[in-house]
Amino acid sequence: MRLTADVSLVGSGRTGFALTSPADCHVYLIDAGDELLLIDSGIGGAVGSSERILRNIAEDGHDPARISRILLTHYHADHIGGAAELHQRLGCPLRASPLTAQTLQSGNEEQISLPGAKAAGYFPADYSLQPAPCAGDLIEGQPFTVGRLTITPIETPGHADGHVSLLIEGGERTYLLQGDVVFFGGTILLQNTHDCSIQKYAASVAKLAALEFDAFLPGHLGISLEDGKRHITAAHAVFSALGVPRNLG
Repeated sequence: MRLTADVSLVGSGRTGFALTSPADCHVYLIDAGDELLLIDSGIGGAVGSSERILRNIAEDGHDPARISRILLTHYHADHIGGAAELHQRLGCPLRASPLTAQTLQSGNEEQISLPGAKAAGYFPADYSLQPAPCAGDLIEGQPFTVGRLTITPIETPGHADGHVSLLIEGGERTYLLQGDVVFFGGTILLQNTHDCSIQKYAASVAKLAALEFDAFLPGHLGISLEDGKRHITAAHAVFSALGVPRNLG
């Protein structure tokens, strides 16, 4: 589903547009001109839709073989579970924060709170995280270029440790892809997991509120292609008043 000349939504589950597996996050395809990027990978495995994601890419007029790398915002299963399959299918490298890369390479299910998520019914009891090689080079202060685009990683823990957001500039507008930090209307997602922190969350939202961007592209729920900063601003205003924004959990 093309959103702009630069971005297509090629995966989305029950908390979005039901394009692929119900358990999928939003999966974005970025057209950088000479090459394509994939942001996040969906859940993968027997409950995933990796092949459907690839078909959606082709149906939007793109050749999946042009995907040069897959960037991962954080290590929750609905965002990295399909990484191993897509890496094997496409042969392109995976890139993430150092902690997410280490977690994916070791298949560390405790780190991503997968046992608790399965017990809570989010994922099937027999689902497992498939390890995959991953470079841990999405680091704040180290922007990089891909084709015509400049991508700036921003460390945004709070929802999960090792979480990064991505500011993408050089296309028809400036995009903020920020995984599961803030959702439409300034909603957040605090969970009873070992690495979820209100204080880290507030600091990350304050960091994003200082950025200038047009399009707000979260990991779930609604998307804003213009005036997207209003969602970050709404969450930041509540945190700044010593409150906690409305929570999805």
